[in-house]
Amino acid sequence: MKKSKQVKNFIQRPSYPGGRTAINELIKRELKYPERALEAKVEGKVKVAYSLNHKGVVIRTKVEKGLGHGCDEEAVRLVNMLRFDVPKNRGMRVTFKKTITINFRLPKQKKPAVSYQYAAPKSKPKKSQPSKPKKKSYTITIQL
Repeated sequence: MKKSKQVKNFIQRPSYPGGRTAINELIKRELKYPERALEAKVEGKVKVAYSLNHKGVVIRTKVEKGLGHGCDEEAVRLVNMLRFDVPKNRGMRVTFKKTITINFRLPKQKKPAVSYQYAAPKSKPKKSQPSKPKKKSYTITIQL
């Protein structure tokens, strides 16, 4: 008798439309750095575990490794925005568990432009010319 081949993946896993790059773009676009973290200059990684229901919606989240200062709450908010495509799994309603790591990096601050103003001293008008002297003013802007 021949052995029948068993299906390797009996249950198919959910996938995000667009893959990992689409998740990264969503996080980059929607991430709002918390004010408390900006003031404390906190940066690092937040690891979030989450569960998906049979419709591809996040139903539970848990911060496994956090930073505090509002970063954990922001990471949970971002994870709750995710919607996955779940294939039909032979009529079974399966809950999936996944983890994601969200990086918090301080935004690069623009250095302020340095501006200097110099006004040339008034030149004394010549006795033969009764016209008003013209004031010369220069503005120099240096960006670092």
